[in-house]
Amino acid sequence: MATTATTMQGLRLADRMSRLGTESAFDVLVRAKALEAAGREIVHLEIGEPDFPTAMQIVEAGVDALRYGWTHYGPSAGLPALREAVAEDAGLRRGISIDPSEVVITPGAKPIMFFVILALIDPDDEVIYPNPGFPIYESMINFVGGRPVPYALREEHDFDVDAGDIIGKITDRTRLVILNSPHNPTGGVMPRESVAELAQALAGRDLFILSDEIYSRLIYEGEHASIAQFPGMRERTIILDGFSKTYAMTGWRLGYGIMRPDLAERVAQLQTNATSCTASFSQIAAVTALRGDQSCVDEMREEFRRRRSVIVDGLNKIPGFRCRQPHGAFYAFPNITGTGRQSKALSDALLNEAGVAALSGTAFGAWGEGHLRFSFANSVENIQKALDWIEAWVKRNL
Repeated sequence: MATTATTMQGLRLADRMSRLGTESAFDVLVRAKALEAAGREIVHLEIGEPDFPTAMQIVEAGVDALRYGWTHYGPSAGLPALREAVAEDAGLRRGISIDPSEVVITPGAKPIMFFVILALIDPDDEVIYPNPGFPIYESMINFVGGRPVPYALREEHDFDVDAGDIIGKITDRTRLVILNSPHNPTGGVMPRESVAELAQALAGRDLFILSDEIYSRLIYEGEHASIAQFPGMRERTIILDGFSKTYAMTGWRLGYGIMRPDLAERVAQLQTNATSCTASFSQIAAVTALRGDQSCVDEMREEFRRRRSVIVDGLNKIPGFRCRQPHGAFYAFPNITGTGRQSKALSDALLNEAGVAALSGTAFGAWGEGHLRFSFANSVENIQKALDWIEAWVKRNL
């Protein structure tokens, strides 16, 4: 029987797809897994994921929810029980009053970035965001046709936010300012006085602040300060938070945004059009996460503190590396200019030749050049192994 060959036509995409970026951690993870499949041993310090299991009381709550029939659609903004628990918990931790109508539950925290930027940013509207910073900020700004306006997080300032730098970038086209503290990739934490200075300067301006506080309970010195706590900022602030980092629930896909009720309705409308809702059984488990025993969070944070000391001390002993101590999250962001290598070239070499998966600083924006990001969400044993392999590679090659 004769067969007819068919030719696949070229894929014609909408122009906006050319403006969409990615998150390099997952690309590096794929490459690292391919090397492992070929028989190589790889230490994974590339992915921003706690290596702890989800606490058993949360798992049991999720299993019970499945058994009791929480397997159907729920409201687009989230189950009332979880919206109430989030409002209570987030308000108590920040010292502000939050109504459940201000809470939108999403499958992971990224949809809050996605939906808020879609809802607020028109073509040529300006969005001020951190660089280096989480790459999805810039990706989404470009995707909707906005104008990205980066502000620097400088090593010599301990990666703190310069309020004056942000204020100096505001124009009549500025629609949104993005903050992230504790900060990915640097581990920097905005001290209360810096947040207060910025809040005073932004109060009364016709713009919103997207405050990414996903690492707010992983702070090693001091306390978390949210810009929503300060006078004039409550209605202008969108708080982004979630369960992935705090409760080691990355695969459960649970995040939330807290914002004024009229914006929350619009974000929920976007969710209706995109995902319908967040999985009901995951939300039931999340109520237990918030209202149950919190020792799992405390224990994880203390273990990260121990790992932080190991990786920072170890990196500072390697020729060509210098590393400041991160104050939050679980990332070390060493300066590697002393090696004479560009960030991407060095991260590739460490993966392919030393067996250590890390991210180039440029994965977080052009101003991340000269740095690498290492996640210390791995065991002390594996962190020490990675340090030994990096030091051995440096001695052989530099």
